[in-house]
Amino acid sequence: MSPLPPPVSARLAAVQSPIIPIVMDLYRRHPGTVSLGQGVVGYGPPPAVAERIARFGDSPAHHLYQPDEGIPELRAAIGEKVAAENGIDPRDREIMVTAGANMGFLNALIAITDPGDEVILPRPYFFNHEMAIRMAGAVPRIVACRPDHQLDRRAIAAAVGPRTRAVVTNSPNNPSGATYPEADLRAVNGLCAERGLYHLHDEAYEYFVHDGATHFSPGAIPGSSPHTIELWSLSKAYGFASWRVGYMVFPAGLMETLLKVQDTNIICAPAISQHAALACLEAGFDWCRPRIESFAPNRELLLDALDGLGARVEVPPANGAFYVFVRVRPDRDRELDDMAVVRELIVEHGVAAVPGSAFGVEEGCSLRLSYAVADRDAMALGARRLVDGLRAITGRTER
Repeated sequence: MSPLPPPVSARLAAVQSPIIPIVMDLYRRHPGTVSLGQGVVGYGPPPAVAERIARFGDSPAHHLYQPDEGIPELRAAIGEKVAAENGIDPRDREIMVTAGANMGFLNALIAITDPGDEVILPRPYFFNHEMAIRMAGAVPRIVACRPDHQLDRRAIAAAVGPRTRAVVTNSPNNPSGATYPEADLRAVNGLCAERGLYHLHDEAYEYFVHDGATHFSPGAIPGSSPHTIELWSLSKAYGFASWRVGYMVFPAGLMETLLKVQDTNIICAPAISQHAALACLEAGFDWCRPRIESFAPNRELLLDALDGLGARVEVPPANGAFYVFVRVRPDRDRELDDMAVVRELIVEHGVAAVPGSAFGVEEGCSLRLSYAVADRDAMALGARRLVDGLRAITGRTER
């Protein structure tokens, strides 16, 4: 008789499987599919990155462990950036370089929560945020956003309980594409200050704002430094996803605790990536701007295509990131399973999307669509296939 295998973590068993690898596996098994699923830009990092890494091996010191919190020159550059662009005074905060913003988020949760503590998470949420909360042994306290995907301030305040430790916000938002107004972020930050909570704010898409929307960092609020933790990533705007560099700005009193997490997990973000990140920050937003603006025709194309579907889809406002989060409505009184819809779109129609259930939306059928497609012809083809597929799926007579 074969022995029973040792059990896996019950905590991890309660964590959803990451949806992107599942969708991308389907995508790869159907060559020719156009992906409107994964949220990655189609361009690479600034040319200066290649020049900098070509010199990286010249110094023997570069091959040693680097400071856990990040190399000094990169942390200094980050401090200058958040002061100039985000209105954050880095002198009363600390900065840590992480292997992506996801790592910073998990670091923060481990540092500020104990098992059973609650973290308020507006829905739709970024699935890795919900996964990380559960992995840390905390409990996600899900609070629905309004139908336009904006924060429901009253619902967030009502969700605060004796075990609440933090409120998470993510703007511009993944998956909804909503950009939260300054007034709402100030209100959440003020609630956290009043109730003794941390405000965890993810700003990975800070440069991706459209239609006159503006980005606001709650760390710029006077008096916010003791309770505000903010996270950024170079993956999106700088085409830097595989290099795995993000950073966090946080209360100075958390540094010792966060160093325990960082040192145990990774010690330091890869040194070569940190030096490459310096080249990105030196290129700055001026380098990113025209590339981000180049997505405008893709966005218009996708929104026009969805508009042609009429009542078959509902498209809430999306003025940030590079996503549209649509609600799919069949023509009869029946339900659609979003993962089944995604599967059919890929297998039968050659276009990939991500199901809304991965982002906590269980009611009805929702899809996240990305318009960060490098090739304009591919974007047009993907939009046509999406429309044809949704027409077929929503209009099909129930068997």
